[in-house]
Amino acid sequence: MIKNTYIAFLVILIGILELVNAQQTDLKAAKFRAENLLPSPQHLELHNQLFKLSQNTLVHSNANAKNAIAYFQNKLFLASGYYLKNSNKQQHNLITFTSDTSIAPEGYSLEINNAAITVQASDSSGFFYGVQTLLQLLDPNIYQPKSATGKSWNLIGLKIQDSPKHRWRSFMLDSGREYQSLSFIKKYLDHMAMLKMNVFHWHLTEGQGWRIEIKSYPKLTEIGAHVSEGSSKGRYYTQQDIKEIVSYAKERCITVVPEIDIPGHSEAALTAYPEHSCFKEKPSAKMTFSATLFCGGRESTYAFLETIFDEVCALFPSQYIHIGGDEAPKERWKACSDCQAKIKKENLHNEHELQVYFSNRIARYLKTKDRKAICWGDIIHEEGPDLEDNIVVYWWNWRRHKTKTLDKSIEKRIPVICGTNYYNYLNFPVTPWSKYTKARTFDLKKVYQKNPSNLSDNKITNAGNVLGMGTCLWTDWHVKEGMIDKRVFPRIYAISEQMWHIGTTLSFEVFYKKVKNQYPKLKGMGIDFGPAMETEITPDFNW
Repeated sequence: MIKNTYIAFLVILIGILELVNAQQTDLKAAKFRAENLLPSPQHLELHNQLFKLSQNTLVHSNANAKNAIAYFQNKLFLASGYYLKNSNKQQHNLITFTSDTSIAPEGYSLEINNAAITVQASDSSGFFYGVQTLLQLLDPNIYQPKSATGKSWNLIGLKIQDSPKHRWRSFMLDSGREYQSLSFIKKYLDHMAMLKMNVFHWHLTEGQGWRIEIKSYPKLTEIGAHVSEGSSKGRYYTQQDIKEIVSYAKERCITVVPEIDIPGHSEAALTAYPEHSCFKEKPSAKMTFSATLFCGGRESTYAFLETIFDEVCALFPSQYIHIGGDEAPKERWKACSDCQAKIKKENLHNEHELQVYFSNRIARYLKTKDRKAICWGDIIHEEGPDLEDNIVVYWWNWRRHKTKTLDKSIEKRIPVICGTNYYNYLNFPVTPWSKYTKARTFDLKKVYQKNPSNLSDNKITNAGNVLGMGTCLWTDWHVKEGMIDKRVFPRIYAISEQMWHIGTTLSFEVFYKKVKNQYPKLKGMGIDFGPAMETEITPDFNW
């Protein structure tokens, strides 16, 4: 009898020890995920408690969190096969969403203990970003459909207060030079949501292709989408495709800002409608920017473009429309009698001022539709007429002009987006490739420590007109869809950290460790990420 009791005691003791060990293992894993959140939250406080999320967990909300809850429930369903049910009352094992008007726009607070999870925010975007943090606190299986059927999830006890450094956090994809599929674009919208980025800047027109259907001018796609060779030839987005992307992005709190690049980078459009170039000629060069621009002197050009923007505005509800304005050589304008007549009529001094006039004309037209126009920084590199008050400047050309665009924007109180070609152009690889020489390369450490676009908090506050920060993925020289992941990841983690995180900057060593800890998740998501550091490139690596 005593022997049996002793054996039973040992069995119970072993069971208790195994349970304690399992709890410690779960706690350690949950703590690891919390310590590796990216972008880093503003304030994080950990507690040695565990909340077990399972199919018995309920959701309660008395706030504007419907979109965030639906997103979370769908993610959980795809991974585990169950939806969390809604509850009308507070109780144990509950995720609660409550409104707190004191929290900054897009910010959130998240509190987890062993009985409940509470998400607070003042707007729907804040709840959504709280959910993005919640998803990262689950294990990486949450990002893999049907990977964890019936699974329960452990989350560590914590308190987070968080809000973004910038209100504009954009990722630009160049679909003008190389077309990407709808499924690929949706995948990147999901990646943007994970990184708490809120603007998809969609570059839809280029010398190599016009990718947006304009019903008033069908030759833009019938001819303009066919000017390049290769897999992108003839590919474009129908208006239904665009509505689908806009809707998908909206569910992820992302605004789609289209770019129609004018007067330069318009070779595809002018191949389709050469009557709108200065000498009614088709452009000869398409792979690089050429001197064949939209004519700035003829009124028919403005009527043509206004009709295009009518359809663009009908498709995109965004407050902002990007109208390009970069790299527009003026040789044809100098020789064009219509352009010279316009310069004289409008009391302009030169062709640069004609481009300012050109941009102001389009901006004024967009203003009638309650829209704002974004222009590349070229528009203020030289002195000229004042810009319309609905124009935003995008600072990009640090390589040639350093801080000139930023300084002039601050001086003139023009809203500015910071997204320099050093080091926010993710098409620049880590090591040379194709036309990208050593001078057009950078690694994770460079963008994290030396990014000119990463302004100090004091600079942003004192300027008062910094709208935010953007990053670009151009597809120059045939950067195909299947080559994009390894350029974007993992370096985009540095940029998203700079866009979002408020507070003390982590040392590069700590940050890099956090980035490397994302790799298992990226693999599970099917992201073909590239090397982070120049020293990691092997001789056989191919960009």
